[in-house]
Amino acid sequence: MNITIISVGKLKEKYLKQGIEEYTKRLSRYTKLNLVEVPDEKAPENLSNAEEQIVKNKEGEGILKHIKEGTYVIALDLKGKMLSSEELADKLQNLGITGNSNIAFIIGGSLGLSDEVLKRADYKLCFSPMTFPHQLMRLILLEQVYRGFRIMKGEPYHK
Repeated sequence: MNITIISVGKLKEKYLKQGIEEYTKRLSRYTKLNLVEVPDEKAPENLSNAEEQIVKNKEGEGILKHIKEGTYVIALDLKGKMLSSEELADKLQNLGITGNSNIAFIIGGSLGLSDEVLKRADYKLCFSPMTFPHQLMRLILLEQVYRGFRIMKGEPYHK
């Protein structure tokens, strides 16, 4: 299985980089992992709805460029379906069984994902109704994907 995580924005925080490096190393036993950073657009505080759409559309164009043909796309979206860790493991396992060996997870910027990216998504996943920094979501997502592989393999880790 090949997993790509496409996320908006450059990771700056050292502690997040260290966590991501750790889970990248752990996941190397289970999957080929590719992390892609798409530049974020400048978004001052008081944007109009039209200006927000322009920012999301520009970031969306950058995201869509990195999605290869035949890739199963899972967008992280507040309106998506919430899954338990076991359900995410089942989802990943079922994708592999049905021949979807290339999976891309998409993490948008601070304003979310463009309509075009959401239309391209095969599945919309919500981790929580709470808002998290999009840089932190990379680490949370990697941990859950790692947990999912451990569950699939029946290995200890999941409690």
